[in-house]
Amino acid sequence: MDQGFFLLFATVSVITALTVVLARNPVHSALALMACFLHISAIFVLLEAPLLAVIQIFVYVGAIMVLFLFVIMMIDMREAVLQRFLPGGNLPALALLCLLGIEMLVLVLWSDRISATAPVATRDGDDVRQLGTTLFADYLLPFEVASVILLAALVGAIVLARKEWE
Repeated sequence: MDQGFFLLFATVSVITALTVVLARNPVHSALALMACFLHISAIFVLLEAPLLAVIQIFVYVGAIMVLFLFVIMMIDMREAVLQRFLPGGNLPALALLCLLGIEMLVLVLWSDRISATAPVATRDGDDVRQLGTTLFADYLLPFEVASVILLAALVGAIVLARKEWE
């Protein structure tokens, strides 16, 4: 039963991710991204990681999506749609998307790490402490790089919005 739910959530996540890329309306892309984030949080629940599911919902669906929607509302939609979808610009992106999808499928099918056994969950109550220690000890550099990328996105959104005010 869990595998069926996982396949359902994973399939819908991939479909909504494709909708993010292929939608012509930026608002539709943002809503599809929100649906993708929600399905990924459902996958975290299936993997018995409720803390990550809640963080996924609060941080990405709550904060990042609000930021995206504010940026979409502040820029001129007609100009952004015309600049984003130039004729003939989608074909190379679609070819690259198909190539990466085939590569991911090949890697998943040939991987030795995928097994039918259930994940081992720790029940000693120190999940949050272990997550914090691992995040800030072993993965400190990727964590800081992600924060710098988010800061750059925020500065870019402010620059885009500021052009409209001048």
